[in-house]
Parts: sequence; structure tokens; C-alpha cells
Amino acid sequence: MSKINLLTGKRILLGVTGSIACYKAVDLASKLTQAGAEVDVILTEGAQRFVMPLTFRSVTGRPSYTDMWSLDDHVRHVGLGETADLFVIAPATAHTMAKLATGLADNLLTVTALAARCPILIAPAMDGGMYGHPATQANVATLRERGVQFAGPAVGRMASGLAGLGRMVEPAELLGFIRQAVAQGGPLAGRKVVVSTGPTREPLDPVRFISNRSTGKQGLAVAQAALDAGADVTVVHGPISEPIPFGATAVPVQTTEQMGEAVLSAAKDADVLFMVAAVADFRPNTQSDKKIKKTDEQWGLAIGLEVTLDILTAVKTERDKSGYPRIVLGFAAETHNAFEYGRDKLLRKGLNFIAVNDVTDQGAGFAVDTNKVLLLSSAGVVEEMPMQSKTAVAERLVHHVANSLNGSAH
Repeated sequence: MSKINLLTGKRILLGVTGSIACYKAVDLASKLTQAGAEVDVILTEGAQRFVMPLTFRSVTGRPSYTDMWSLDDHVRHVGLGETADLFVIAPATAHTMAKLATGLADNLLTVTALAARCPILIAPAMDGGMYGHPATQANVATLRERGVQFAGPAVGRMASGLAGLGRMVEPAELLGFIRQAVAQGGPLAGRKVVVSTGPTREPLDPVRFISNRSTGKQGLAVAQAALDAGADVTVVHGPISEPIPFGATAVPVQTTEQMGEAVLSAAKDADVLFMVAAVADFRPNTQSDKKIKKTDEQWGLAIGLEVTLDILTAVKTERDKSGYPRIVLGFAAETHNAFEYGRDKLLRKGLNFIAVNDVTDQGAGFAVDTNKVLLLSSAGVVEEMPMQSKTAVAERLVHHVANSLNGSAH
């Protein structure tokens, strides 16, 4: 059973140069290892003045390399450079970037960079006005022309106490850059994907609203899985507490009507729409512009409701005219007769797939990290997914959609 498990088994070569930001490289190596990557580290002489090779070995469980002349294998740089899936240099000092731009190869890191056959990602780190200096900018331009990718630098306070452009990006953000670099050429590369997620809120007055228990966790997992498959991802989201995956375009909304407008706009030329959001089906037919008081007899205890926009029906109408989005996967959160309701929704709304989950199953409802999903198409059951992480569910959904879009059998 194929899965899009992006970093598991990937060989990441991490080059570390002499900057105080070396401590961030240790955190990055740990995060990569926890994500399943095999991380080999090369430290320059300057880097070893800030952090010991043993520190990296402790978090990666793999050797750290320093001096190419003391290695038993005198062509170690060739082996490291040709077997890596990605070469990340973080932190990268102005000095090392100058060497890379001019092709100098006087240490294990720079000679390995020349031998590398994989993409190279650089995270600059330097103080003062060094990054903006014409010499550094010329080196950056040269490296970019050769296909080297850059993560940052960021603006912030530096070791000297100055503030400006030159800080190494934080490890969590750099991990996002790495995922993007590794995802290039994935099954959804060059595809535009729209994901809706989270709840919508229908206001009753300035302080109250009608909503539901959705947290957006499953939709965010789908967005990350689509990014990991190489897609260009737009996330239309209601109020959620977790961050949008790095690399996705975020479109925040509040009401069902706003979400409908945003989804229709984003999906008009999309290859795939994952409609994961738990939109409010009803809204108050009257809104107060002031907070309703308990003593307000005009409102009493009765709240009149009206039906909100049916987003998937609106998508079907536009899709029948334009052919976009090419693939639509909907969700059906049910409490009973899940299969019957899900199949009916699939057919009525012209979906390619529908992911049905019974939210009464323990561990498969809202605000949890697991889910249990039945994936249906017009041909019947595509896959019955047992209880597992929402990340794993998302990977399976993206796998099936990618196969369908690319013309493969399920």
C-alpha cells in the first residue's frame, strides 16, 4: 500500500559552518531525524568551535564528518554527495557562500558541494550588513543561477546586538523549506490543489455565533500531504488554532458564504478540491448589531434559522460549465447510516470521491489526532481506512486523488 511519507528514508546531508546559529542546526538535525530522515552531518573547522560533532551524532545516531584528510575513505565526499537526496547548508556563513560561488574546495563541506548530484538548499546566517553587501549579493545571485535554493535569511536581532536581515531562519521554518525541496517532482508536482478546512461561524450578534466542533486538523493534514506530493496548495480556512502548513497560501474566512466565495474563486482553475471544512448548514435569519440581552423580549428564546449556501452544489454548477476543478473530494461527518448518507451525497453533488467518517466512533470525531474513514467513489468502496492518525489518512486520500488525476488505477 503506497504512502506519501515524505522524509522517511530520505538521506539529508547537513553542512554546518562557523556561526553562532550552529545551535539551530542541532535542533534541525533532531527534527529531521524524528521525521524519519537519515541525516549525515559535515562540520567545518569553524563550526566545531561552536558545537562538537558528538552533539550531532547524539541526535542523529549517525556519524558526523569533519576532516576529509583523516578519513579512511579518501573519496568520502563523492559518496556523501552522490547518495544524498538533499544537501542543506545551515547555517551558511558569508565566507562559505563565497567559496561555493567561486568553486573553491578546501574542506570537506565545499568539496562535497562540488561532488553533489542532489539539490542544494542554503540557509544564510551572518551579522551586521554582511548579507546586503554587494559581494554577498553577487554570490547569492551566482548560486541562484546555478539552481541553488535559499531559505531566508530572516530579519531580527543578531549576536552583535544589531537588528537587520541576516538571521538564520528558525528550524521549524527551515524544515518546511526542506519538505518543499524534497517534494519537487512528486505525484502532484505542478498541480493546483485547494483545501477547505475548519468550521464556519454564523453570527447571531457581535459576541455570539452558530458553529460546530471542527478544529481543522484533518484538513490541515490533507494540505500538508498535498504539499508533500509537490502541489501548489491554497487553504481556505475558518477559525482554527493550528498554523497553516509552510508553503501553502492561506485564505481565512468566517462565514459559510465567505468560504463559498473563496473556494469558488480559488478552485476555478484548480486540479483538485478537497472540501474538508465543516461548514455551518444553518444561520440565524436575523442578526442583531448589538449584544442581545436576556431581558430583551423582542428576541426571547426563539432563534429563527435559514439554510446557508451549499458550497459543493455551487462547485458542481461551476464545474459543469468549466470542467474545473478536475477532481473533487468531499467529506461527510455522520452520526448514523454513514455509508448510505455518504453515497447519496457523492452522487447528488457529482463528487469523484467522498470520505465518510462516523464522528460517534471514539477517536474519529472532532479535536482528536486520529480518524477512521471510508473512502467511496461512484464505483463503490475505494478503501476502508482503519483508525489511524489524521496524517496517515491524509496521505491515503492524496494518494488516491493523485492516482485518479494521473490516470492510474486505484
